[in-house]
Amino acid sequence: MSSYTIKDLEQISGIKAHTIRIWEQRYQFLQPQRTETNIRSYTADELKVILNVSLLNKYGFKISHIDKMSAAEMEDKILGLSQLDAEKERVVNALIKDMVSLDMLAFERQLDTYIAQKGIEKTITEIIFSFLERVGVLWITNHINPAQEHLASNLIRQKVILGIEKLPKMFPNAKLIVLFMPEGEYHEIGLLFVHFLLKSKGYNVDYLGTNVPLVDLKYLTEYKKVDYLYSHITAPIKGFKMNKFMEQLTQINSKIPVVLTGQMMQEYKGPVASHIRIMQSLSETMQFLSSL
Repeated sequence: MSSYTIKDLEQISGIKAHTIRIWEQRYQFLQPQRTETNIRSYTADELKVILNVSLLNKYGFKISHIDKMSAAEMEDKILGLSQLDAEKERVVNALIKDMVSLDMLAFERQLDTYIAQKGIEKTITEIIFSFLERVGVLWITNHINPAQEHLASNLIRQKVILGIEKLPKMFPNAKLIVLFMPEGEYHEIGLLFVHFLLKSKGYNVDYLGTNVPLVDLKYLTEYKKVDYLYSHITAPIKGFKMNKFMEQLTQINSKIPVVLTGQMMQEYKGPVASHIRIMQSLSETMQFLSSL
């Protein structure tokens, strides 16, 4: 059974650990176990409870009132929230709860329902990115079971690929943008989303995918006219050296602009060649893609 620390709950729910501790002292909805060294440990059921409580509290319900609700009453109140932002958060929370329960039928049903109502692009920007942001750090630090990560990420991957396949063909003579991920990087949902956005705008995309040796990238640029190289880097395997990767990029073709995005790029402080551009947020990336 999965267990979570109070920091995990803070990361996923957005509720500060200090507030969670106060709630535990005053109310009954959370009863964590403690280790021999007095460290709190929360079950998957308690994670679901804190998600429900945080959502209801954010949209107007007093904690003292929530504390008296049964689990069924909480779910009814959540389904009754009418604000648009509340609806988005409800869906993201439902995905998290389905993931920790390994209920992938319900997880996929949540995605399919939102896609049917809003379309794949809004599902990605409003739901999937928020979901990945809230659980992504836990995946990287191994605070979520790998089985949960693989099942959830592969279902999301399937939905994004389906959205890409349904887009019309690219415009002839459009700019060619090569999408790739360096050796040791396998988290491709962000790059797939970029593929979707570029194809929806009519660009020509060569999608190399994950774990691409830079020698192969260099070979491609020697035989095709490439307008941009684009990579999304989230969490490569242990031993990946960003400084070395940046140096290797400069050896491919300094005349081809390179764009780098992803969680790892938000933290990079090293040297950057003049033809390499780093995007450190989703909004910055979206603006850049719109300006191509």
